[in-house]
Amino acid sequence: MKKIIAKKVNMTQIFDESGEVFPVTVVVPVDQESQTLVTPSQGLTLESTGPVTFETGEMVVVSGISKGKGFQGVVKRHGFKGGRRSHGQKHSEREAGSIGGGGRAGGRVVKGMCMAGRMGGDRVTVKNLKVIKVDADSREIFILGALPGRRGTKLEIKANS
Repeated sequence: MKKIIAKKVNMTQIFDESGEVFPVTVVVPVDQESQTLVTPSQGLTLESTGPVTFETGEMVVVSGISKGKGFQGVVKRHGFKGGRRSHGQKHSEREAGSIGGGGRAGGRVVKGMCMAGRMGGDRVTVKNLKVIKVDADSREIFILGALPGRRGTKLEIKANS
């Protein structure tokens, strides 16, 4: 199975011959032993069994750590609607409301309850992404769509099997 570790560089867009635009994420392969960028003499990608390359049009699966967003409320973290904005609702616009309890849960908070808390910083896997372009001179791989993490995040890219 083809598999590399790459560093997320940035997002950009690429135009094809017909003028259609594709949003892409640019990644650069990383040397797995020393974690420095791959030099041109090492080939495009590295694996313990030898050099492996990704071709244009190939489907890949990308995994990485998503951006950490800190402590967030239920509206941003879980998409809750929030309270009404009128009729005496003074400070409950972005509150969760009642969380149940009582007889159903025995007076406790049920495990897995959607509440405010830390958001992001999770391992995310994005499947069925297409390699749009491979630039061997600059060691860049252009993958269609958004990939998890911020600039500089290490990503695991493997062939979709």
